[in-house]
Amino acid sequence: MILTHMHTESAMKITHLEIRKLEIPFNVSFKHASAERNTTESILVVAESDRGHTGYGEGCPRSYVTDESIDSAIAFFEKHKSSIQVIENLEELRRWIEEQKGNIDVNPAAWCAIELALLDLLGKEQEQSIEELLSLPPLKGEFHYTAVLGARNYEAFKKQLQQYVHTGFSDFKVKISGKLEEDIEKLNLLKKLDNQETRIRLDANNLWETSSEAIAYLKQLDTNFFAIEEPIKANQYDTLRTITQVLNTKIILDESFLRKEQFEHIQHRPDTWIINVRISKMGGILRSLDIAKEASQLNVPIIIGAQVGETSILTRAALTVANTYRDILLAQEGAFGTYLLKRDIVETPLMFGNGGLLSVYPLVAKQGLGLNCIL
Repeated sequence: MILTHMHTESAMKITHLEIRKLEIPFNVSFKHASAERNTTESILVVAESDRGHTGYGEGCPRSYVTDESIDSAIAFFEKHKSSIQVIENLEELRRWIEEQKGNIDVNPAAWCAIELALLDLLGKEQEQSIEELLSLPPLKGEFHYTAVLGARNYEAFKKQLQQYVHTGFSDFKVKISGKLEEDIEKLNLLKKLDNQETRIRLDANNLWETSSEAIAYLKQLDTNFFAIEEPIKANQYDTLRTITQVLNTKIILDESFLRKEQFEHIQHRPDTWIINVRISKMGGILRSLDIAKEASQLNVPIIIGAQVGETSILTRAALTVANTYRDILLAQEGAFGTYLLKRDIVETPLMFGNGGLLSVYPLVAKQGLGLNCIL
């Protein structure tokens, strides 16, 4: 394989590497079946080179997704800092990932923040975008985001839905609360929209214990949804298969799909599944690209997901994967920026506009992640 852009004459020298907690207040508090919070719970990694460039990376450790915490992420960073700081190029970065696979498997969000900072820094050092650096198709065009409707009370839900509809959204992800009357009431609002293009998927956040509970509940909703995300406790693939057969719907895997090895559970019936690829959960861009590549070969569609409270750094990182695998991209979540956060940490936040569209034009041909961070 011929590698273009080999800047071997100029190895990157990392002179400073640090990790910080990123606590930014939300404009509204967030609640779902597993947790409630009103500020971001994220980490930021900052990497500086001897040439005066700075790279930034973000990760969102979540106990209920990857069993990580802010403290465990900081511990992982401190433990591996000295071996990471001597990485000088992309090849060495890939080798580190390979050699430390087991450690990254249990600390994916922590590693994600580190990897993004190094890729951002490498891109700036070599005067290339992340896409150029990784020999991927250049970013172009528009990306289409989903309206996410949280498990809040009816009035808050109704108001949120009206805002989305007013802005031109037609793709909806609805969080199910497990309170049947409330859920039916909310879904009835969506039924009334009378828009041919309305598309609905549900997210149950591992709400039920058994397939029979999940099936009975979902049947009562009497709603035309194309997929359900994580209806039962994670990693019960056979039970999920039962649900998909009875309800004739697809299953979106989120907490049940964190790493490549999990393809073994889904490869013999790929038409059943959709994988929610969240960059932080998967352990960074490179591991996310690997998963998307295999999904593409198996013809399993992907949704590019997001953690609540992501800044524009993770929104930008997700675009690399979405752009490269548009052929299997079913939907995209995130790009909330200051709709959700009191402030973002970049000069021009990456946020969806009317109809959920985000144009990547301002990012084209910029170096690294192409964001101007203001901490």
